[in-house]
Amino acid sequence: MAEHAEHAAYPVGLRLSGRRVVVLGGGQVAQRRLPSLVAAGADVLLISPSAKPSVEAMADTGEIRWERRRYVPGDLADAWYAIVSTDDPEANAAASQEAEDGRVWCVRSDDAEAATAWTPATGRSEGVTVAVLTGRDPRRSAAVRDAIVEGLRDGTLAAPHHRARATGVALVGGGPGDPDLITVRGRRLLAEADVVIADRLGPRDLLAELPPHVEVIDAAKIPYGRFMAQEAINNALIEHARAGKSVVRLKGGDPYVFGRGMEELQALADAGIPCTVVPGISSSISVPSAAGIPVTHRGVAQEFTVVSGHVAPDDERSTVDWSALARLRGTLVVLMGVENSGAIAATLIAHGRGADTPVAVVQEGTTAAQRRVDATLATLGETVRAEGVRPPAVIVIGEVVAVNPAR
Repeated sequence: MAEHAEHAAYPVGLRLSGRRVVVLGGGQVAQRRLPSLVAAGADVLLISPSAKPSVEAMADTGEIRWERRRYVPGDLADAWYAIVSTDDPEANAAASQEAEDGRVWCVRSDDAEAATAWTPATGRSEGVTVAVLTGRDPRRSAAVRDAIVEGLRDGTLAAPHHRARATGVALVGGGPGDPDLITVRGRRLLAEADVVIADRLGPRDLLAELPPHVEVIDAAKIPYGRFMAQEAINNALIEHARAGKSVVRLKGGDPYVFGRGMEELQALADAGIPCTVVPGISSSISVPSAAGIPVTHRGVAQEFTVVSGHVAPDDERSTVDWSALARLRGTLVVLMGVENSGAIAATLIAHGRGADTPVAVVQEGTTAAQRRVDATLATLGETVRAEGVRPPAVIVIGEVVAVNPAR
């Protein structure tokens, strides 16, 4: 090997399914390498007098075969690939020579220069395997691998499909507003989209990162014609998906928390359009948290209830049992309740909730424009008007509002 040491390694992907792989040594190297070999479908034979508990567990479950003994010449017969990692230098050298003689590609943990193969730093993301070799600097290999895999996962490194490219719709919860609070999967799907139909409350900053070819549609500006707004959005999703496009419906918060996500999913299912739902961080918990308010706290609140306030309590369309909510002792989180905040507060007081109950209103939570306004149930309506609070805002009602971080 010495005369070839100056040449770069030739990278290749081994298809080991059903093929014999021999691993010598049951220590840390085996612990790290065996899961990938098993995932590749290899027929793994471990030869070692002892093994790490996690390695032993793989043998107990039948994922690998384990012969509890030391290496002897001939162990690499019929092997396609070998990993030599015992604590016996002489055994390692003998096994390495057997691999050389038998033309078996061999990784050697104690002497990389004597090996015929090197193990790259590997990672996987959505069907892509990343393998990095940097010669004698494994930490650098790992760092490069991590950067690439992270970029693929969060969508900052675009790697769109060009052959078996899935079309359809993804209902993506964008979170409360801060672009960093979208899920990794949601951000990756955005990076792969042809069309994005976005809500006003979605993380708008992410739209600026999309490639120029991506069509971005503001859901609030879809021409409705004779349709209701939601019907028009459903039709737009179906139309673009049927045109063979990869469509992302970017919604604020979570698709199923007052987001009409199920209505859109049902419309797509009726049209035979495949759909993926990606949960998002709901503003009902994230916005109070961003404003320093825990929705539950030991000794203060053992429950929290989330309710929509877009319909006033005295409106015949309301299905909320406000009298029951007033009797609860935990935290009440009201979404879409700015316009009806005064009526909501008066109704809760009328049904027994204390007029001095602490209240916080958090406007545009998690964004640079976030602000918090404090009040009580008795003063909520007037405070909202006096402070000029505008949607989107989350109203938090309960003793948790008064919890001091210094306690």
